[in-house]
Amino acid sequence: MHHFNEIFVQLLILLAISIGVIAIAKKVNQPYSIALVLVGLLLGLIHVPVLEEAETFITQSNVFQAIIISLFLPILLGDATLKLPFSHLRKQSKPVLALAFGGTLLSFLLIALAMYGLMGLPLVVAFTFAALMSATDPISVISIFKSLGVPKNIVTIIEGESLFNDGIAVVLFKISSVYLLTYIEMGWIGIGSGVLLFLKFSLGGIAVGAVLGFLFSQLIRFYDDYPLEIAFSMLLFFGSYFIAEHFHVSGVIAVVVGGIIFGSYGAHIGMSDTTKMNINSFWDVITLVANSLIFLMIGLEIKHIYFTDKWALIGASVLIVLIGRSFAVYISMIFLKSFPSSWKVILNWGGLKGSLSIALALSLPTTFEGRDDILVLTFSVVLFSLLVQGLTIKPLLKKLGLGKQLLNSKSSD
Repeated sequence: MHHFNEIFVQLLILLAISIGVIAIAKKVNQPYSIALVLVGLLLGLIHVPVLEEAETFITQSNVFQAIIISLFLPILLGDATLKLPFSHLRKQSKPVLALAFGGTLLSFLLIALAMYGLMGLPLVVAFTFAALMSATDPISVISIFKSLGVPKNIVTIIEGESLFNDGIAVVLFKISSVYLLTYIEMGWIGIGSGVLLFLKFSLGGIAVGAVLGFLFSQLIRFYDDYPLEIAFSMLLFFGSYFIAEHFHVSGVIAVVVGGIIFGSYGAHIGMSDTTKMNINSFWDVITLVANSLIFLMIGLEIKHIYFTDKWALIGASVLIVLIGRSFAVYISMIFLKSFPSSWKVILNWGGLKGSLSIALALSLPTTFEGRDDILVLTFSVVLFSLLVQGLTIKPLLKKLGLGKQLLNSKSSD
């Protein structure tokens, strides 16, 4: 018990550090996720005896890695779905669907084949890494967009894409890391089984999310009591995730679908303005805490990653992921005729990798062959995308003239 108390106190110190970093970042108007990664890197590189056990616990303990996936994922996804009105999503449905489905699968295949064919990674490792790189993380980008007043339509597209492609990436990750070799040995039948499994994961997730989202939306009609309704929203997010996972379908997709129904339909039929405001504030706080730990962890992880002799592989991977993203954006949007090219540039460069990729990579069992390679590569690409892409997106937006003056401009459909 005493040992646990010590770790708990150290985790609180880490939390205090990360919230302090967020407070400073907000004061100087910089994206806090990038600041947290930098501070995490610093803490990872210098030796702080007080935080030793907590750092080890965070970066090495299986318990903590399970917590990241099962606790943080439903929180981050649930919060994002509540904030994204379905009407906005419907307006931008073409680019969102093109990117989330076409783009994600395209970049997944391109990255996997390049890592296997050009870089000589084992097949399972190449495909697992590619699945991790298919998820985009809008947290850093959205905070930059909001501070600059980027048109709402671009924000909706990036958020919408990221919500759906997270679900797809997790399904691809499961298939790649667990079933891939079996399917390859089966030849064409295996490809069919893979597609069927993908559909089962996705459609099953949609079904669980839709049923629970609808039930909870009906439930809140009977109450005008925001603490209770907030508790319902928690039950919905965690319930969708764990019930879906129990039935071996996608928990992530279930949370996204359940959250969208609850946040649009449920809010419309059963939430007063007070409830809406309080439910949003509550999830804002929870998300802030979850993110602060995740991004700090990304930095802390550097201690346990051995970069030596992998620099060429890391450089090539970063390049392959960037090229994969560009292909995904430009090819999946080829049929959207009137889509401004400056938006494509932003969608391409703004497809940052982040917390989900790291959390999934950490969730690989230690027995997984090639886990170390995947960690090094995922970590490096996430760092590159947060620091290089994250810090250059502001000047890029200004150069393209997508700041405040375009806020009122109507988007072309």
